[in-house]
Amino acid sequence: MSEAKEKNSNARKVYIKTYGCQMNVYDSERMGDSLDAEGYVATQSPDDADLILLNTCHIREKAAEKLYSDLGRLRVMREERDPSKPLTIGVTGCVAQAEGEEILRRAPTVDLVVGPQTYHRLPELLRKVHEGKKIVETEYAVEDKFAHLPHHNRQAVKKRGVTAFLTVQEGCDKFCTFCVVPYTRGSEVSRPIGQIINEARELVDAGVKEITLLGQNVNGWHGISQDGSQWRLGNLLYELAKIDGLKRLRYTTSHPRDMDDSLIAAHGNLEMLMPYLHLPVQSGSDRILKAMNRQHKAADYLKLIDRIRQARPDIAFSGDFIVGFPGETDEDFEATMKLVEEVGYSSAYSFKYSPRPGTPGATMKNHVDESVKDERLQRLQTLILDQQHRFLKSKIGERVEVLVEKAGRHDGQMVGRSPWLLPVVVSTNAKIGEIIPVDITEALPNSLFGNAIN
Repeated sequence: MSEAKEKNSNARKVYIKTYGCQMNVYDSERMGDSLDAEGYVATQSPDDADLILLNTCHIREKAAEKLYSDLGRLRVMREERDPSKPLTIGVTGCVAQAEGEEILRRAPTVDLVVGPQTYHRLPELLRKVHEGKKIVETEYAVEDKFAHLPHHNRQAVKKRGVTAFLTVQEGCDKFCTFCVVPYTRGSEVSRPIGQIINEARELVDAGVKEITLLGQNVNGWHGISQDGSQWRLGNLLYELAKIDGLKRLRYTTSHPRDMDDSLIAAHGNLEMLMPYLHLPVQSGSDRILKAMNRQHKAADYLKLIDRIRQARPDIAFSGDFIVGFPGETDEDFEATMKLVEEVGYSSAYSFKYSPRPGTPGATMKNHVDESVKDERLQRLQTLILDQQHRFLKSKIGERVEVLVEKAGRHDGQMVGRSPWLLPVVVSTNAKIGEIIPVDITEALPNSLFGNAIN
């Protein structure tokens, strides 16, 4: 047995289950990097893990119930396991932040609870667990957690592929009345420019071709440049575009209020910035937008869409919608349907309103009946799905640049990513990481097929 194989067979193994958003995916990857520095090796199965971490999301209804269901299964796994192979169980992420000590009370099988602002302390906290202590760490860290994270594991980055997430901003100060983010992720914090650039270079050096910048309110990012000038996200995108070897840039999720002139201009001037933007609006009714504390009107959003399209005519939009917010009338819902028809989305996420504990929306009156929510959601999703199909079909006959990401199901077939984030299946001998021209020949409900151009 080689030295490397022997090391891996003897190493402690960690299994991380990720729930929810892209930022949780990024956080799980960075937890893995921290634990790698402590001698842990990632495993794809919880069965042979020495450490299991559940990195949770609290944005949707029943998130906590899903967690406790998983913890019940892990309790049984631990009870049935050979005593010579102990199992440590941890809960991280936003449910950990929201529930804290309650998790230990309801699920004594859990050894540690760690919020999203303190996961850089995982190695230190695990040492305390191994000393027999139960840990709950949900205080907001005074120090910059990103500054305390290790460098990316180069081999792990290569294994994940040619696209990567990079968190540049956390938290939110908008306090939308339906949202738990300000309470679980805290106030808006922007990472320093140098820190972001250095991490991006690490990713590119490990083979990454496309980076998606992340933040709960990513276009609220701001920083101070070396010459002392104030930068916004548009400036940061131009700086990242200078990195040799980086081919594509994206960012998500944005708030309409922070879509400034420089960022709109970047969509027209920066070829590397892909023509796809997730820009949530939540409702088409001004009355409901006010109740949600969105601090913009439907007309403001539509004017913004027009301005962005003027800068980048081929841009595709996705959005978020909540139906059945407290007090939503038939007229309010019809205003949402009208807005969707006017924008013409390439895709969108839509949900029934569910009260999140601790948010103002949870205490509002005039909650909408579930049957009404169901009917409205079905109508909205039918419209969105129709727009998605029309968008996909509109690409038939177009020649698009596709970033090759992985092998397809059949020999000689590869799967890549279009500029609009859609998967493209193509017969080609191109290698992973290449960007190739493809003529689109067929559109399926969620993907495109095409022929590579030699």
